[in-house]
This record gives sequence, C-alpha cells and structure tokens, in this order.
Amino acid sequence: MLAIFHKTFAHPPEELRSPASDKKAAQLPQETLRSFLTSHPTNAFSMSFADAAVLAYVTPLNHSLLHQNQRLFCGYDDVYCLFMGSLNNLCAQIKQYGLSRNSNEAMVVIEAYKTLRDRGPYPADQVIKDLDGTFAFVLYDSKVGTVFTALGSNGRVKLYWGIAADGSVVISDDLDVIKAGCAKSFAPFPTGCIFHSEAGLMSFEHPMHKLRAMPRVDSEGAICGANFKVDLYSRVDSIPRVGSETNWVDWASHQS
Repeated sequence: MLAIFHKTFAHPPEELRSPASDKKAAQLPQETLRSFLTSHPTNAFSMSFADAAVLAYVTPLNHSLLHQNQRLFCGYDDVYCLFMGSLNNLCAQIKQYGLSRNSNEAMVVIEAYKTLRDRGPYPADQVIKDLDGTFAFVLYDSKVGTVFTALGSNGRVKLYWGIAADGSVVISDDLDVIKAGCAKSFAPFPTGCIFHSEAGLMSFEHPMHKLRAMPRVDSEGAICGANFKVDLYSRVDSIPRVGSETNWVDWASHQS
C-alpha cells in the first residue's frame, strides 16, 4: 500500500527529516506514485484527493493467502482506510460498533474513528489497544483533512514513513518505494504507536510516556532520519487521566 499526504495536512516529527538528505535524490509524490503503479501494472489502483492526498492499493493476485496477510481498502462517508493484517477479535469489534456480519477490518477501523470523532468520549489509545491482532492501517478523513495511522505492537507487519522532495509525507509497507521516494529521510514506523496529523506521534501501549527520537546512521555514517522509541523514564506532562478525559474530541478540536 502507499499513502502520500501534502505537508499542509500531515505534520510528522521533524526528526524524520534527515540533515544529510538531498532533495534532488528524493522523488516528488507523482514520481513515487508512478513507480508504485508501474511495479504492479495489473492489480493496482489509486485515488487522489486534489493536492491533499493520494491512496494507492494493490489487489492480491493470490486469493489463497493467509487471512493475516490480507490487504483491504474501504471508503465510507468520505473516510478512507488502507488496512493490512487481521484482527483476532473482529467479530467482537463488529458487534461493539453495530456493523453487519460481513464487515471487514477496514470497516471496523473507519467506524471506530467516526464514533470517536463524532460521539466520543473514549481514550484513543485504549480504542486502538482493543484491536487484538496483527495490523497496520492508514486512514484519511477527506472532509477535514485528517490523517490517522497505527501499527500493531507485535511487529509482524512492517510499515515505513518518510519525507518526499516537496515535504509531503509518504507511508508504505514497501521499503524500496520509501527509499526511492524519500532518499535518506525515512524510518520504520514505530510498533505499538499511532500518528495523528494534528496530535502527532504517540504510543498506544504506553500513552503516558514520551517517544524519544534516536538518530539512524547508514552504512556511510550519515544520519538518515530517526527511529522512535518509548522512553519509559519520561512521562507526558498532563493531568492524570480519569476514564475518558483524553479522547479524540481533543484531536478533533484542532480541526475547528
């Protein structure tokens, strides 16, 4: 999968941008998209949202793949989701959100996002923690220009993100796409974490602790982006949360 968001709509950590990065070596978003589609000529498609975002998806050619390796794309009510992996508690999540029995994981993620956005209050980190399984997803709310990404904690699904030549954010499970599109300004997306275009990067496993950026050094000794790790020795400066004190309503307020 591939998702590209204009820098106006996504605000990744500054540490993701490598001081050694050469903008001439990185690609513009349209070049990255073209390369992605060309590498999957028979089973890829993309959706563009003016100059704000692009989502691209590859339909599996082998439908006998294990359920845990599935790739899904779903759009509903101007909210779109790219999903990889599977949920062990899919049936329970479908029941919790009142969806039809044939709903898939991408539909569950969209409904969870809409419920928290519109009707909260629930702690965002707790809702993602309730997703039991192997997963990664990228969600885009085209109504308000919100980007939301998460990667499960077991590390079985890989996800990468980086900065394109024009400052756009590129997210993909294809490391070669990320390397070509972002040059040295890329890093693995941290496991057990969520990223919101306004609220930033946080751990859903340890929501009260800060994330620490650790510089990445390539084989030539050049700093290239950063890895992000939970710093269990530092805590987020906030009033202790009781129940649903922290929720997606807080995030949505950034949009108003």
